[in-house]
Amino acid sequence: MVEKLVEAELYERAKEAIKAGEYRRAMDLLANEPDDKTESLYLRAVCLRRLEQPDEALRLLAAALTLNPKHGRCHQERGHILREQGQSRAALSAYGRATQENPSLGASWRGQAEILLQQGRIDEANRLKPHMERLANMSRPLVYVLDILSQGFVAKAEQACRDYLKQHPLDTEGMRLLAEIAGKLNVLDEAEFLLESAVMFQPDSTSLKIDYIGILRKRQKLQEAHKYAFELFELDPSNIHFKSQYAVISMQLGQYNTALQLFDEVLAEIPGEPVTLTSKGHALKTIGRTDAAIECYQQACREGVVHGEAWQSLANLKTYRFTDAQIQHMERLLETHALRSSDKVYLLFALGKAYEDKDDLDRAFARYSEGNKIKRAESRYIAEHMTEEFAEQKHVFSRIQKRSGGCQAADPIFVVGMPRAGSTLLEQVLSSHSLVDGTQELPNILSAVHQLRTRNKSFDRLNYPRTIAELTAEELQKFGEDYIEGTRSYRGEAPYFIDKMPNNFRHIGLIKLILPKAKIIDARRHPLSCTFSCFKQLFAEGQEFSYSLEDLGHYYRDYVDLMNFWHQQFPGDILHVQYEDVVENLESQVERILDYCQLPFEETCVRYWETERAVKTPSSEQVRQPIFKSGTENWQKFEPYLEPLKTALGVTLSNYQGVTPSLMRSPI
Repeated sequence: MVEKLVEAELYERAKEAIKAGEYRRAMDLLANEPDDKTESLYLRAVCLRRLEQPDEALRLLAAALTLNPKHGRCHQERGHILREQGQSRAALSAYGRATQENPSLGASWRGQAEILLQQGRIDEANRLKPHMERLANMSRPLVYVLDILSQGFVAKAEQACRDYLKQHPLDTEGMRLLAEIAGKLNVLDEAEFLLESAVMFQPDSTSLKIDYIGILRKRQKLQEAHKYAFELFELDPSNIHFKSQYAVISMQLGQYNTALQLFDEVLAEIPGEPVTLTSKGHALKTIGRTDAAIECYQQACREGVVHGEAWQSLANLKTYRFTDAQIQHMERLLETHALRSSDKVYLLFALGKAYEDKDDLDRAFARYSEGNKIKRAESRYIAEHMTEEFAEQKHVFSRIQKRSGGCQAADPIFVVGMPRAGSTLLEQVLSSHSLVDGTQELPNILSAVHQLRTRNKSFDRLNYPRTIAELTAEELQKFGEDYIEGTRSYRGEAPYFIDKMPNNFRHIGLIKLILPKAKIIDARRHPLSCTFSCFKQLFAEGQEFSYSLEDLGHYYRDYVDLMNFWHQQFPGDILHVQYEDVVENLESQVERILDYCQLPFEETCVRYWETERAVKTPSSEQVRQPIFKSGTENWQKFEPYLEPLKTALGVTLSNYQGVTPSLMRSPI
């Protein structure tokens, strides 16, 4: 009888027995473990493979991966069994998934390379070489860091990596790993600094530059990312990865002709590659070539391919309707063994839209909820922290004396508010004016906020907005000038431009200090219509409050409260535009908006859907059509499911109850 052991000690003893080849001893140690422990299932599967019981081993691995689809060693063990059974294609897929989840698994890198070479796929095998060389050259302590990081032990990995770098401060691989950890913790400034330093110490390392480009993109420093991506592309124009990376960043910078040409070159070399097809679809959609975009997405959704983003991209067009056969296909894909979490989320949101279009509301809400539940579990969002930051904004700005100064440029028109509140429509209206450039959701204010957030390490997480009170007149002017200079690359020749980053509503106080002549438009929409639209929308990033009805209600309530404060602090300086009012009477609202922006009336603003321009948001197809009224009531058929949202909205919702759309107003 096996003595009762603490779980961690039990697993260590089992691993020691496996290393010694004592597989039955290991099985005895694990015999009383329940079948809801991923590590126990994995270790038993290893023993069963060695004991020549592959079918039972695969059964246990399937159960383990159902519990934890990101367990790299389970995927690796599947690869070993499938390869031994002669299922090379399935083994290759399993090994690929293993290294995707845990890059420290050298056996899986080797397994992929050997299978590819046996199949004569030499170019594909060669593309694995940098990963294998990186692992072979990595010191054992860093392999350990990579391993435990891949298993989700972020804090433990961070401490081990910092300890290693204290002893080896110039080790660029250590810097790279610590940067990866900082990225997972959303400490992006440290990640950028580490990778910038690593590239400086080892300027010939393409892998370091690739990681550096990735963090620059995360920080929305697209011009710098573009420079490094172009350098790599020029270095080796035949390299598919360099070409794809350069294409995507060119697309993000609005260089669509360049991007589309490069996507076509990639697809000529790798026909049907789903990621590239989807990226090409995004570029085509953005410039208004919807039919061509749909064709790309559909090719990426073909039988035998699992690429959830392509299905979600079809749903995200808003105007696309799935067939019954496509819905059944998506449901089958959800049952795919060890489906990646990201693919599952994409499919769930796409199915939510598909069922909603068919008025199957029970299934639609269930699928939306499942997708949001997965995203919420992966998120680090804490609603109370956001409420505290909003309260601190009011505390700081209620004490800051009115100041003159800042950059006196009047170029920017900020459109702020909640996502899905009609800001894309307002941007399209304004960018239809001859004196106004439409841009995109610009990251520049958020970049300034990040600088202030890390300005004084002695403060807690509310360092921003407290540091705003410390800024001198010269610093305020410099922040404003940096904003104007940093946004030039997104603009055309017009004297005014739009910054449509919705989350800038949090930072109106800062904006008014550094750009006192900027115009600010508060795009508002009925609380249930706005928040439920957010719940149904799978955002790329940055909107973590949208993954639960309760969080959405609290966030909207806090948003209205903060906006009321800004209106009181800057009376007459912020224009509140209600989406429902725009829908009811477009022309009068256009006149009102143009008057606020001190722009002469132009008929093109009323006929905004005729304006040809790139639109990157989920509303891109809707703003290419005349205004429609159905969007103002999209929540009503789901009302029976929305009690948690109503409760969280509280008094903010009751202020809207029973009010006709043309009169909807929150107290200002």
